[in-house]
Amino acid sequence: MPVELFCATGNKGKLIEFQQASGANVVIRGLPSVDCAEVGCSFEDNAVAKAICYAESLRGKLDRFSEQAPLVFADDSGLEVDALNGAPGIHSARFAGSGADDAANNRLLLEKLHGVPLPRRTARFVCCIALTRAGSLIKTFQADVKGMILDQARGEAGFGYDPLFYLPILEATFAELPPGKKWLYSHRGQAFRKMLDWLRESL
Repeated sequence: MPVELFCATGNKGKLIEFQQASGANVVIRGLPSVDCAEVGCSFEDNAVAKAICYAESLRGKLDRFSEQAPLVFADDSGLEVDALNGAPGIHSARFAGSGADDAANNRLLLEKLHGVPLPRRTARFVCCIALTRAGSLIKTFQADVKGMILDQARGEAGFGYDPLFYLPILEATFAELPPGKKWLYSHRGQAFRKMLDWLRESL
């Protein structure tokens, strides 16, 4: 019987990545966007709060889960740039302001790194996934991937900071990689595989 997971995100790019990578016997369902406060001090804090917030929004709406509450997971992820003392970090999605889009966030990042030579533009993408049931945390899964921030965008795929995040090992940005290859190396892909491995062993 397939494991059914509800993904707590309003980001369609993230949901598509999770669905494409779920593999056999795992079904990823999207959920209506919910306004959840992200006021934690870490990726883990925000992932847990988001998952519980979305799970609460489901309460009483899924009758077929009356005997067992659904599994809800959320991720919080972001970019940490060493030359910016770890910024934008947990504020990655709203780096340029609460209503900022990817283009605005990327422009601000390039502005703040203006004049910083490539060897000092080291960075990492970090992802934490929180898995919950019935409003309670089951487990968290974290991963990161190290790279560099280029001085101009490259590639058309992906979303967020992908066009600026360069992986020396692949000689490409995340935005230049096909989805399957990006997922193999990405912070989100690694954390997601950790969760699926744990689920297959535990459920």
